[in-house]
Amino acid sequence: MAILLSQIVFIEEQAAGIGKSGKVVVHLHPAPPNKEPGPFQSSKNSYIKLSFKEHGQIEPGRIRAVGIVGIERKLEEKRKETDKNISGAFEDLSKLMIKAKEMVALSKSIANKIKDKQGDITEDETIRFKSYLLSMEIANPVTRETYGSGTQYHMQLAKQLAGILQAHLEERGGIMSEVYCLVNRARGMELLSPEDLVNACKMLEALKLPLRLHVFDSGVMVIELQSHKEEEMVASALETVSSKGSLTSEESAKLVGMSVLLAKERLLLAEKMGHLCRDDSVEGLRFYPNLFMTQS
Repeated sequence: MAILLSQIVFIEEQAAGIGKSGKVVVHLHPAPPNKEPGPFQSSKNSYIKLSFKEHGQIEPGRIRAVGIVGIERKLEEKRKETDKNISGAFEDLSKLMIKAKEMVALSKSIANKIKDKQGDITEDETIRFKSYLLSMEIANPVTRETYGSGTQYHMQLAKQLAGILQAHLEERGGIMSEVYCLVNRARGMELLSPEDLVNACKMLEALKLPLRLHVFDSGVMVIELQSHKEEEMVASALETVSSKGSLTSEESAKLVGMSVLLAKERLLLAEKMGHLCRDDSVEGLRFYPNLFMTQS
């Protein structure tokens, strides 16, 4: 189909609807008296509608670029769209940061109110649970901005770690493996890197703090109380396995209420000292009491 440009008044786009595709509406001048005969001699409408495939109606008045020019234009459009999406994501992140700071301030306010009314709410389990969570929050976390990035920073960080972890270690048998998650949850927006946490933990014993870093033979690192003894941990592991006949690390972790990683290290240490033996099969690693030791 061909239409002379002199016959076109203007072109507009008609948006797509439910079950309808987008169209281009071409408005035409009235037919001249000397027009050649066609399918229809006359029409009550002064326009025609054109429908396209693959969104052709978006560019009715432009020639589509092909070859290298077309590829470059598509890449440029994709880059602009990516920049727009990234900008939007950072805007959302900034809003989230603002909200997070507001929530931290609110939690501090609630924690202070709970402390002020501590005598009145000791019987309320819900309030006591909230009080336990809020007590983990660090009001003024140690940061590099305050103490720099050297030894002084890690020393102050070690002291703060001892302050917030001691009570939790006493509640959990004197040893803990999930320190990284616990500390960063307490610090709110001032997150620690794994490297900074390890460097601070290495200073615990040198600063004569009540905690220390312990590294198992497998390389697993845990924080434990200075008073914690391996013999007591091994004896506890042996008692747990003996009471059940045999245990996997997952079963042991569920029974004693600790992480699977730490439960496995306890069992491996008891095996190393000769109190347990293993059955490593397709069903997994299972530990049994070493009857050669226990019955002799």
